[in-house]
Amino acid sequence: MSESTKIKKGDILIGLKTPENSDLIKDITEDGFLIQSNSNNLSIIGDQGKGALYGVVSLLEDYQGIRYLKEQAYTLTPSSDVSFPENIIQLENPSFKYRQTQAYSTHTDPIYKIWHRLEEPQEEFAAGYWVHTFNKLLPAAEYGEEHPEYYAFLNGQRHPGTVSQWCLTNDEVFDIVVNRIDSIFKANPDKHIISVSQNDSQIYCQCEKCKAIIDKEGTPAGPIIYFLNKLAQKYPDKEFSTLAYLFSVPAPKYIKPLPNVNIMLCDIDAYREVTLTENPSGQEFVKEMEAWSKITNNIYVWDYGINFDNYVAPFPNFHILQPNMKLFKKNGATRHFSQIAGSKGGDFSELRSYIVSKLLWNVNADVESIMKGFLKDFYGEAAAPYIYDYIKLREGALLGSQIPLWIYDTPVTHKEGMLNDQLMRRYNQLFDKAEDAVKNDPIYLARVREERLPLQYSELEIIRTRNDLDKSNLGEKVELFRNRAAEYGVVSLNERRNFIEDYCKQYIERNLPATKQSLALGADILFVDAPNKPYDEMKVALTDGLYGGATFNDGWVGWEGRDGEFIIDLGETKDIQSVETDFLHKLGSWVLLPKNIQVSTSIDNKKYTEMGSIEIPEDKDIEVKFVTFPIRSNQKVTARYIRIKVGTIGLCPTWHYGVGHPAWFFIDEVNVY
Repeated sequence: MSESTKIKKGDILIGLKTPENSDLIKDITEDGFLIQSNSNNLSIIGDQGKGALYGVVSLLEDYQGIRYLKEQAYTLTPSSDVSFPENIIQLENPSFKYRQTQAYSTHTDPIYKIWHRLEEPQEEFAAGYWVHTFNKLLPAAEYGEEHPEYYAFLNGQRHPGTVSQWCLTNDEVFDIVVNRIDSIFKANPDKHIISVSQNDSQIYCQCEKCKAIIDKEGTPAGPIIYFLNKLAQKYPDKEFSTLAYLFSVPAPKYIKPLPNVNIMLCDIDAYREVTLTENPSGQEFVKEMEAWSKITNNIYVWDYGINFDNYVAPFPNFHILQPNMKLFKKNGATRHFSQIAGSKGGDFSELRSYIVSKLLWNVNADVESIMKGFLKDFYGEAAAPYIYDYIKLREGALLGSQIPLWIYDTPVTHKEGMLNDQLMRRYNQLFDKAEDAVKNDPIYLARVREERLPLQYSELEIIRTRNDLDKSNLGEKVELFRNRAAEYGVVSLNERRNFIEDYCKQYIERNLPATKQSLALGADILFVDAPNKPYDEMKVALTDGLYGGATFNDGWVGWEGRDGEFIIDLGETKDIQSVETDFLHKLGSWVLLPKNIQVSTSIDNKKYTEMGSIEIPEDKDIEVKFVTFPIRSNQKVTARYIRIKVGTIGLCPTWHYGVGHPAWFFIDEVNVY
């Protein structure tokens, strides 16, 4: 609407400056808005960004009671008579100028994203260059073989590769990157920010020049800021975002980022059971955040409220969301990405997305009121109290257990804590009551049952680790979980392309009572080349009849960067023909398959005869999986002792996140038949 428009009584004026609002407009920041009404008109105005649009949303939400809960789901009471109070003066500015979550609804429903005032990287960053862009800007496939000097120097050699880092003191690297960036900005004239940021790996260059800067600055972030400042000087009208992530979280001592260098600070290593100021891992991050805030006011915080390994598992972190966001705001963060469990079927995905979006806009929002209102609208007024009690009960149980909450957690970690037998019974009682309360409403009932999936998954994960439980109906439990997940469109299990359907099939194969019993069940283990601590205390896991899960600290025994060797004592001589070893493949945790396996047998533990061996091909599949390697003899062998040698690949290969660092291998169950 333009200022020349003729205004009539009763008009709603969007984007129009009037004498009544002209004095207040100066206080509006990017995406902020002013709602003002009198006896004649109601006006909504934003100074820049999407402020006027967000003002319309607030008008509908605050004065008409409309709530947008998830994709295509909202509360609305149809009425032909719409009125608003007189004398409204409502000026709102966002707590963060850029607000991003991982809610699935933002990708499936454009109205949801607008309603919750959220943004996505492609709206701001040139050509989608957002994070981990080193290989996009300087592709190893193009430069790695001919110019290894462009890449990280570590352990006496260069490591070119798709996840390696650059040699940031190499002038040729800078020139190539400048040319790339120049072409990107020319192709995207409406964008003014691009990410020039490290790949997702732990390696960084330690050549003589880079190491000199690292030593001076006391952090591997030193060469990064050195490089980014050169870019910022060359393009003073553009903004360059870079990661302070993993090895680069510590702030430099002397060099300061230029004003047009944005620091994307990531708290990936912090535990989540309490706020960042309340546990050592969080306190370490806070110390670095405060250090960064002293040298720059251009900070973008990437916070994690997600379980990457188990989306469909309880993750009670509601109590820390607001305190942490206030802390980010206090330390000068202007942009914020809250990477929550936003996938469909993730633990309270819709509720967490809803609360986080409110806090991104206003860190002082009333979280308790927001939560209770959402539960009533989403699960139904009759079921809401039981769901609320479940949220609060598990929160208290987590805090009381003093067991850390990790973003690579497993329900098994909490089986003696917030997921112990007594609490699991109580949780299920609450869900029974919630389901019964809305049994005649198919929409509410479906939502309650979908939210129960993390409990069902936890029960399956915990049962497989115990031999003291009745497993006669375990197959039925798996099928119920599988069918409910399929019914509600819950597909993904984790970020590594593992799916619930595959999980259920594999669960039945690995964990239902075996039709034949291993001859090594309960056998003693003697380590020759012992595993790393604390796994050297877990030898029983190799022959206890229980398979490990998808997290390496769940029933596995591991060696890092070296060969492993152990002997199984069957207790007496037995006729054997097959030895099967079970390994974990999990690239994201630097857990790779071994290079080879050799099996030998003996009657007296002195003279051994080789039964067989196997060479294992390299496996680049990012899916988390369990791989069994059988070694069979053509005929039965009489033996009491079985010696197993496992050869390591040594260092992580060039294509892997941990290139140049020792690789792990993990083994859990050895079956002998």
